[in-house]
Amino acid sequence: MDEDTSELDGFDRKILDVIAVEGRITVTDLAKRIGLSKSPTQARLRRLEETGVVRGYRALFDPIRLGRDHVAFVEVKLSDTRESALATFNKAVTQIPEIEQCHLIAGSFDYLLKVRTAGMGSYRLVLADKLSTLPHVANTSTYVAMQAVKEEAIAPRSGDS
Repeated sequence: MDEDTSELDGFDRKILDVIAVEGRITVTDLAKRIGLSKSPTQARLRRLEETGVVRGYRALFDPIRLGRDHVAFVEVKLSDTRESALATFNKAVTQIPEIEQCHLIAGSFDYLLKVRTAGMGSYRLVLADKLSTLPHVANTSTYVAMQAVKEEAIAPRSGDS
């Protein structure tokens, strides 16, 4: 991102607040909502996209209706944590569709993965055939989520800096 978020003004933050919830809103409706005319709103939105503040738009799916309501969080400890090993692991993780999120962690383990599957049986197969065979994996620990209390994308707040 080329632009520091401190350079976002109140109108920019209003735009972000609206499109975080209504990504398909028209520029005309967006302009009315934030209190600017269409042209400056469109220019601001384009700038937010070009500078990488807005990285894209996508559809959100209901994982339960798609039969993927089993969520496991997996701690991964690597046998090698040199940069080349981390890069190899990072690349391999992107090839496993069941891994919804992967985060490098500062702590007693190296990575935290969010894995979504149809159920415990399919998770066991993913763990055995995919996660355990990732490069440099020394061991894993699995925590199964019992309920998703909050699972929405983070929306910017107008007052945040």
